[in-house]
Amino acid sequence: MIISMKLHATRAEIDAVFERIRDFGYKVHSIEGEERVVIGVVGVGDVTPCLESLEAMPQVEKAVRISAPYKFVSREFRPGKSVIRANGTDIGGDELVMMAGPCSVESEKQILETAHSVARSGAKFLRGGAFKPRTSPYDFQGLEEEGLKLLRKAKQETGLGIITEVMSDRDVPLVAEYADILQIGARNMQNFALLKTLGKAGKPVMLKRGLSSTIKELLMSAEYVVAHGNPHVILCERGIRTFETATRNTCDIAAIAVLNELSHLPVILDPSHATGKRSLVPPLCRAGVAIGADGLIVECHPSPEKAMSDGVQSLSLQQFANMMNELQPYIALWKAARVSEAVVA
Repeated sequence: MIISMKLHATRAEIDAVFERIRDFGYKVHSIEGEERVVIGVVGVGDVTPCLESLEAMPQVEKAVRISAPYKFVSREFRPGKSVIRANGTDIGGDELVMMAGPCSVESEKQILETAHSVARSGAKFLRGGAFKPRTSPYDFQGLEEEGLKLLRKAKQETGLGIITEVMSDRDVPLVAEYADILQIGARNMQNFALLKTLGKAGKPVMLKRGLSSTIKELLMSAEYVVAHGNPHVILCERGIRTFETATRNTCDIAAIAVLNELSHLPVILDPSHATGKRSLVPPLCRAGVAIGADGLIVECHPSPEKAMSDGVQSLSLQQFANMMNELQPYIALWKAARVSEAVVA
């Protein structure tokens, strides 16, 4: 249920509505703007008595049921696009946000060379795994805290924000100390203990769609984070598992448009994992920009052929720079579309 307060409602009037909601046994989640406050009501059972009671309060403009099972992340709760700020960059705003870097942090030389190069090419965030979930227990698992320290050094030298994966609820405080955005990998999309902990982390979260997860399941996982106190969630389409073997995963490019229709959260495309092929990354980036992604997260490496993980899908640094140049006309159209959407809204 959504409660829209009348313009310029006083603090006392808002608190009175909060108290009424809690009297019915429901939880409160509010978005307080300069002129108007919108309140989300979440709980179990028939909301009709609560809704009717709230509608009778003079300071309430309207009370509306939310039909979607994901309450806080739905467009019904917030019709406009959420803008999430990390390291001084707005995600979901008027700029397409590029995130780039290697699959894994391997060495100081590798991560610093990558950081300086992608920063020159226009990236705003450096991606790099310090903790790596691998299918085989014998594969490289990451440098862990030493990798986080190298990411921090790269940030200090370039100003890039840091996005890196957190795999366990135990590691959230450690990774949050170094990262600007906490990435949740596909395998952990429904790790509910981790999602609840992220709700208290106080840092933006990028949630990747699970290997065989529906869009609804992705949004329900995002709801876990938001419902536990953290509204700063970014969604990521990274391909899903199907019967197709020509690519590593099947990129559900339509999911970007669907997510933009169903949710106010920003949406990022990961073309590297979606295809698993270096040659397919640039065309899929163009498609992602064209269909309305808020940003792209791309794997690149100084020497992809020597990468300790995912080299086959990583661009070289020069290839990333070339792709960024080729994307400029698409980004110009993307910006024009954003302006048109804002005018219509």
